[in-house]
Amino acid sequence: MIEQPDWSSLDRGMLLYIVAIFALIVLSAFFSASETALTAASRARMHHLANRGSKRARTVEWLLDRRDELIGALLLGNNFANITSSALATGVLIGLFGDSGVAWATGIMTVLLLVFAEVMPKTFAINNPDRVSLFVAPLVRGVLLVLSPVVRTVKWIVETTFRIFGANITGDRAEADVSATEELRSSIALHVKDGAMVRSERDMLGSILDLGEYTVGDIMIHRQTMQTIDIGQPPSAIVQQVLASSHTRLPVWRDNPDNIVGVLHARDLLREISAHGLDASKVDVAKTCTEPWFVPETTTLRGQLSAFRQRRAHFALVVDEYGALQGLVTLEDILEEIVGDIRDEHDKLATGIRPQADGSWLVDGGVTIRDLNRALDWALPDNAFATVAGLVIHEARTIPDVGQSFIFHDRKFDVVRRQGNRLAQLRIAGIAPIGDGAV
Repeated sequence: MIEQPDWSSLDRGMLLYIVAIFALIVLSAFFSASETALTAASRARMHHLANRGSKRARTVEWLLDRRDELIGALLLGNNFANITSSALATGVLIGLFGDSGVAWATGIMTVLLLVFAEVMPKTFAINNPDRVSLFVAPLVRGVLLVLSPVVRTVKWIVETTFRIFGANITGDRAEADVSATEELRSSIALHVKDGAMVRSERDMLGSILDLGEYTVGDIMIHRQTMQTIDIGQPPSAIVQQVLASSHTRLPVWRDNPDNIVGVLHARDLLREISAHGLDASKVDVAKTCTEPWFVPETTTLRGQLSAFRQRRAHFALVVDEYGALQGLVTLEDILEEIVGDIRDEHDKLATGIRPQADGSWLVDGGVTIRDLNRALDWALPDNAFATVAGLVIHEARTIPDVGQSFIFHDRKFDVVRRQGNRLAQLRIAGIAPIGDGAV
């Protein structure tokens, strides 16, 4: 039989206890909302607001820089409010219901604390983290300053206890830490997923982060496709070759194509022709050339970009560890890695990637995996090779013949054309996953 409450025992003291209980529930809700909001707050937005003069944003940054102490203070305050309110409620309900008041207090306080001190404030805070963080920051700062000695004591007890039992509380955390670059990548991916960023913007930002991972050897124009000039030719023939080229800078060699002796700039050549009364035969091409700049193929794109800026140069020749010429790289090549293909009125329109009516793609062997992935939004690996031909040779472990087909990375690769030992053109088609109609 349920014991009836003794309402006559509800005096002014108990009313004060009830008011205190509801005040503590509100305080617990404040700590819960603060913990959730400050944990989920955008540091980038807070930094932006702080730079614009927001004192509250600076306070949020100050709190986030002391994350361990912040969480400890909020948990301490939250637990104090919950335990105290539960104790007061138990006392009040025991006075009303006698011994059964303990059960009443447990049930009522569980519902009140769960709904009004945990779920509601945390739900609101997680949906408005920045707004809530800016609102609660000054109050939380005060709480942290007051409770800081207690929090540090609790932290010392916890660390000492773990140390006694031989537990490592720093190693796993260090391994779980995400680098700033990976954090940026994740943020970019989330913005794309939410529709706040288009694919071209994602590719551009991702390419900036990749500059330190790729080398000039990955993007250089290979020596086989370089346009070069033999300085042993008559000046008039050299002028015709420069005018026929779509490039403004051309490597110049003597005796052997690998023996690069200079770089000829079309503007410098035209200036010399003008100085000699438009008589090309009188131009000394060797004196017109500038000294070539050689860089190792292992130089990162970030490093090469910085080197271009320091030297105020746009053109470099790439060599391997033995000093042998491998190709050339330009400032435009690196910029294209960031913003995509840059074309002017002299560039050829062919990209080397052509769609076919059956849904497959004709791809030139020299197209880089990176360009193919960006163009078709694929994810083919490019860590061990740079071009599509390199991928096929790497996977086939041989140089395939025309007509041979290979299936890997959920794609079918058909060799369409081969020039010597080079795969000139391939047909690539998607493979339907098993269970989706594939036979």
